[in-house]
Amino acid sequence: MNLQLILENLTNPALLFFVLGILAVRLKSDLEIPSNSSKFISLYLLFAIGFKGGQELAHAQIGWQVVLIALFGMAMATCIPLYSFFILKRKMSIENAGAIAAAYGSVSAVTFITSAEFLEFKAMEFGGHMVAVMALMEVPAIVVGVLLIKFFSQGENQPAMSMRSIVHHALTNGSVLLIVGSLVIGYLASDEQAMGIKPFTTDLFKGFMALFLLDMGISSGKKIKDFIQLGWFPIVMAIAFPLVNGIVIAWLSQFVTHDIGDRFMLSILAASASYIAVPAAMKIAVPKANNGIFIPMALAITFPFNITLGMPLYFWLCSVW
Repeated sequence: MNLQLILENLTNPALLFFVLGILAVRLKSDLEIPSNSSKFISLYLLFAIGFKGGQELAHAQIGWQVVLIALFGMAMATCIPLYSFFILKRKMSIENAGAIAAAYGSVSAVTFITSAEFLEFKAMEFGGHMVAVMALMEVPAIVVGVLLIKFFSQGENQPAMSMRSIVHHALTNGSVLLIVGSLVIGYLASDEQAMGIKPFTTDLFKGFMALFLLDMGISSGKKIKDFIQLGWFPIVMAIAFPLVNGIVIAWLSQFVTHDIGDRFMLSILAASASYIAVPAAMKIAVPKANNGIFIPMALAITFPFNITLGMPLYFWLCSVW
C-alpha cells in the first residue's frame, strides 16, 4: 500500500483533534466543550449523517443485485453487534458492551473513503451503490446496541419491561429516531430541496466532526484510567473484531457478488468501527456508556490497524477466494 496514503490518514484531522483532546486533559488545560453545545453537535452529526445517507439511497440505481448487497450489509450490521456483545459483556458493563458492539457493527466513513483511495491505487473500481449500503448499515447497529442494553439492563435498578416495550423504547429513542427520520427525509427530498440546506448538512460537517472528536478526546482523557484498568482486553478486541469480521465477510461476500471491488468494500465496512455516528447516538441514548473505552478502541486502534494491515489482507483474500 502507498506509504504516503497511510501517512495522510494517520494525520487525518479527526484523529488529531481526538489526540488534542486527550493531550489537553493530560496537560491540565481548562479546554472544554460546554455540555449543551456538546449535545447539539451530537444531534447535528446524526441529522447530517442520516440526511446524506438518504440522499445517497435516492441516487442509487436499484436492481436485484444492489438490493441483495444492501440486505447483506444490513445483516452484517445486525449480526456483528450480537456476537460482539456477548463476548464483551463477560469483561465489561452492559452499557459499555452494548456501545462497543454497536460501534463495531456500524461503519467508519473515513475508513470507507480511504478504501476507495486504496482501490484507485490498485486501478480497480467499486459500485456507486456501496455508498448507499454504507448509509444503511448505520441504523441497524445502533438499534441492536440500544436493544441489547435495554434488554440486559433489566433487573439492574430498573423495572422489568416486555419485549414490545423494549423494542418501542429502542426505536423511539431520540438518537435512533433522528438518524432514521433524517435518512427517510433525505431519501424523499429532491436534489433542489437538498441543495437548499447543503451548506448546513455538508459544508459544515467536517468542522463539527472535528469539534465532536475534540470533545470525545477530552472525555476520553478524563476516563483514560478506565481503559488502562481493563488491561489487554480492549486492545485485543479492537484488533480481533476487525480482523475476524473482515476475513469472514471477505469469504461470504463471494456468495453475494463476484465483483472484487464491491467484495473488498463489504469487507472494509464489516471491519471498520464507527467513531462518529455511534458515539453521538450513545451519548444521548446511553449516557452511562464510557466513551473513554469505546472511542479509543475504534479510533486509536482499529482505524490505524485497518489502513495499514487490514486493507491489503482483505483485498488479497477477496482476490483469491
